[in-house]
Amino acid sequence: MSTQTFTLPDVGEGLTEAELVAWKVAPGDAVAINDVICEIETAKSLVELPSPHAGTVGELLVAEGVTVEVGAPIISFVSDAVAPATPAPAPAESGEEGGGSVLVGYGTGGGAVSRRRKPAERPVRASVGVIAKPPIRKLARDLNVDLTEVTPTGADGEVTRDDVVGHAQQASVFRNIETPEWGDVREEKLPAPVSAPAGLARGIQPAAQDDDRSESIPVKGVRKATSSAMVQSAYSAPHVTVWKEIDATRTMELVKRLKASPDFTDIRVSPLLIMARAVIWAARRTPMVNAAWVDTDNGAEIVVRHYVNLGIAAATPRGLLVPNIKDAQDLGLKDLARALNRLTVTAREGKTSPADQQGGTITITNIGVFGMDAGTPIINPGEAGIVAMGTIAQKPWVVDGEVRPRWVTTVAGSFDHRVIDGDGMSRFIADVAAVLEEPALLVD
Repeated sequence: MSTQTFTLPDVGEGLTEAELVAWKVAPGDAVAINDVICEIETAKSLVELPSPHAGTVGELLVAEGVTVEVGAPIISFVSDAVAPATPAPAPAESGEEGGGSVLVGYGTGGGAVSRRRKPAERPVRASVGVIAKPPIRKLARDLNVDLTEVTPTGADGEVTRDDVVGHAQQASVFRNIETPEWGDVREEKLPAPVSAPAGLARGIQPAAQDDDRSESIPVKGVRKATSSAMVQSAYSAPHVTVWKEIDATRTMELVKRLKASPDFTDIRVSPLLIMARAVIWAARRTPMVNAAWVDTDNGAEIVVRHYVNLGIAAATPRGLLVPNIKDAQDLGLKDLARALNRLTVTAREGKTSPADQQGGTITITNIGVFGMDAGTPIINPGEAGIVAMGTIAQKPWVVDGEVRPRWVTTVAGSFDHRVIDGDGMSRFIADVAAVLEEPALLVD
């Protein structure tokens, strides 16, 4: 018998800290090697940590909701056996039952993650007995939804994201989820992270207020990473935005035909698919929009990529994520549609891997799903261009001298003026618009 302390590992993402979202064990619990002990959230993913030891849980050294530095002790074990030393863990990969991400490289390796029943003497949480994946449970916590009150519609009685969203009351177009009704609070502050007291973890707790008229929310996780990236982009790359209003009626007609096609029976088709193909096609004709400005020891250089890792900005319960489709230029329409579906579902379920968010070359943000006509998007760091697609709505449009109802949208593009000039970006946006107006241009 020996006491072992487990420290927060480097999860292979190059990050230095993570938030401990939820403990899956309690002091006195018996655990086996590779049993899930807790759920952590980094700036890029939600991950389940497996136990490297077998024995009994001694003490939980970090409270839920606390941000912990890599290398800080988080739990102690009274161990029957200690796992042999292992190399640095590999990036997260999906565990069984689709229950989020599980780190690989701990313990004996290759062992399946076990789902143990909680002993009767442990405190019972409100959602015990409910079948739901960790990202769905976190979404429920964020929305203050009791999972036991949610009617499940998934396979085998599993609660899905739509079930949780549908249980809430008011829509939030900014997060694309449901939120509670407005209260009497007139304002709230979103402060930058504050210095934490010395200790094992740098937990940031809501600041005390004189009354209930306001509250402070800590900036961490995805929000912290997103804000840093946006500040870096906005204040390092000179942004310029151009836009064009277009008649997208033929795109809408093509989408309708594809939905009715037997080849696309099990594939979700939307105007975003045609937009994605248009951006890939236009980037080939204007390569500089797919390039990047790189600072070097000898000055700077522009790297022109002859491939497209197409980023799709996704509003998720965890915040804004920008996963990308690798080598999208090599995909046919059907495979591109499948890739978009996988990307969207994975992002909404909180299972987007760090690798899926790295290496993007150009990004699309579909603000039309929020009912917005147009916008001036901020470029994703490491890229030179981003395209915003507005809502597609019927409007009066002049066709052959006559005013007719047509499906109209606005396409906007922001670009790094260090890399590409206005004429190049204008040609690019004109090409994107031309494809949306006449998708037959893609047949070349």
